[in-house]
Amino acid sequence: MTADERFVQDFRRAETDPPLGTRNEIVTGPVSDWATDFSHLEAEWAADPYTIQDELRQRCPIAHTDRFGGGWLPTRYEDVAEIAYDTERFSSRAVIMGNFRPPRELAPVGSTPPISSDPPFHHDARKLLLPAFTRSAVARREEATEAFCHSLIDTFEGRDVVDAARDYAQHIPVRVIADMLGFPPDDGPRFREFVENALEGVNLPAEQRTEHMATLFDYLLEQIRDHVDNPREDLTTYLIEAELYGHKLAPSHVAGTMALLLVAGIDTTWSAIGASLWHLAKTPADRERLVADPALLPGAIEEFLRAYAPVTMARLVKNDMHWRGVGMKADDWVLLSFPAANRDPAQFERADEVVIDREVNRHAAFGLGIHRCLGSHLARMELRVALEVWLKRIPAFDLADPAAVTWATGQVRGPRALPVRIAPR
Repeated sequence: MTADERFVQDFRRAETDPPLGTRNEIVTGPVSDWATDFSHLEAEWAADPYTIQDELRQRCPIAHTDRFGGGWLPTRYEDVAEIAYDTERFSSRAVIMGNFRPPRELAPVGSTPPISSDPPFHHDARKLLLPAFTRSAVARREEATEAFCHSLIDTFEGRDVVDAARDYAQHIPVRVIADMLGFPPDDGPRFREFVENALEGVNLPAEQRTEHMATLFDYLLEQIRDHVDNPREDLTTYLIEAELYGHKLAPSHVAGTMALLLVAGIDTTWSAIGASLWHLAKTPADRERLVADPALLPGAIEEFLRAYAPVTMARLVKNDMHWRGVGMKADDWVLLSFPAANRDPAQFERADEVVIDREVNRHAAFGLGIHRCLGSHLARMELRVALEVWLKRIPAFDLADPAAVTWATGQVRGPRALPVRIAPR
C-alpha cells in the first residue's frame, strides 16, 4: 500500500469511527424567562438578540439554561473576555453549543483544530495556518475578489429588486475560500448546505447531524484524494504535506481544519457583509456619507463589525467550580456572545448606536484570547471590497420589504434573506 493510499484509508477510519461523546437532547420552544431558560435557537433571538442581551446585562449578567444539558450566557464584556482568556478552567474542544458534547479524550486537539484545540497543542496548530492569512497573502487575493464582486452585480442588470444576501453576500466568501482550498468554484451551493447544516442544524436528532457531517467529510475526502493525486499550490495540498512535531498531520487533523475553514470562513464573512448592507439599506444618512466620502469606509467597517458582530463561540467548563457567583458544573456550556460584549455600555460609549466614524473601537467581533480569528485580515478585505464595489455600482438602495428580511439562527447571525430595491444606474 502506498503512502497516499494509507492516507486515504486512515482518513476514512477517522471519519467513520469517531468517538460518540455525550449526547444531550435539546428542548426547543418558547422561552419562559431568558435569565433562567435562554435558547439561542429561537426565532425571537435571531430577530433581535440585542434587546434580550441588554435586559439580561442589567438584570442577570450571567444567564442560565437547563437546555442543551446545561449552559451559561455572560453578557458583560469583562465576563466574556475573562472566560475567553481563561484556558485553565474552560475548554475549547467544542465551540458549537448543541445536543452533543465530544468526549474529553479529544482534547487538546479537538475535531476542528485549531479552533477546537486547547493549549499547548493550539499554539502549534494555529502557527501552521498563519502564513496563509498574513496581510501580504490576503492582499494577493484582493484583485480577484473585486472582479468577482463586479461580476455578481453585473447579473443584476434589468432588476429593480435583488436579494443582497442570497444574490451577493453569500457568494463572495464561498468563492474566496474555494480558491484558497483549491476546491471547484462551482461547488458553491454544496458549501452553503454544509454551512447551514453545521451551524443551524444543532437541534436536529443526533443521527441526522451525523449524516450531515458524513456528507461533508465525504466531500472533503474526495478533495483530499484529488490533491494527493494532483498536488498544487493551495491550502489543501499544504495541509496534506505539512508536518507537526516531525510527523505529517493526522488525517483527522487535516480534514477537521479543512472543515473549519470551509464552514467558519464562509458564514462569518457572508453574515458580516449582509448585516452591513442591511444597515446601509435602512440608514440612508450613513449610506450617503459613505458614498460621498469613501475614506470613511474602513472606520465604518469596524463599527459594523462591532454593532453587528456575527459570531458567538462556546466553551465547556472543565471542572465543577464557582465563577462570578454562579455554580458551574463540569461540561456545562458557556456561550461567549461577542455581540453582547460589543454592546456593553461599560465598554463602549453609545453602545447601542451605530457610529460610522467612531474613533476608539476595540471591539470583540473577531473574538478574544488565543482563539481570536486568524482570518481577520481576510474577512476585513472581503468586507471592504464587497462594500466598496457595491457602493460604487449601487449608490442608492433601500429595503424592498423590511418584513421579508430573515436572520440565521444559532451562533453565527446574519441576514439570510435581504431584498433591497436598487435605483436605476
